[in-house]
Amino acid sequence: QVQLVESGGGSAQAGGSLRLSCAISKNTDGTYFMGWFRQAAGKEREGVAAIDSDGRTSYLDSVKGRFTISQDSAKNTLFLQMDNLKPEDTAMYYCAADFAPPLWMSRLTAIQALSSGLFAFWGQGTQVTVSS
Repeated sequence: QVQLVESGGGSAQAGGSLRLSCAISKNTDGTYFMGWFRQAAGKEREGVAAIDSDGRTSYLDSVKGRFTISQDSAKNTLFLQMDNLKPEDTAMYYCAADFAPPLWMSRLTAIQALSSGLFAFWGQGTQVTVSS
């Protein structure tokens, strides 16, 4: 069973920064995708950022230039650096992972798959609240 545990959420003022971390229990050899999605109260899930086993990254348009996804050298910790935060970034943020390669890979982007809830594993989430 793969476990993902997020940390680093909290409150920030608009224009501020937060850094989320996600510890992943699985060995990451082979093809994988990792990412972050968010869900605000009353709104649909949004895929925010993704990274694959080749190091390619992708982002939701509204966070491009403000958020950065990365991994540590051991590839078992995922990060999301969030700068220039906006009130509309307020949401529960979840890290997610998929391996093997995943079945959705031939028809969806990683951001689409995150938005659709198709990643196989995700954590319990961490709340991010941005005030104006």
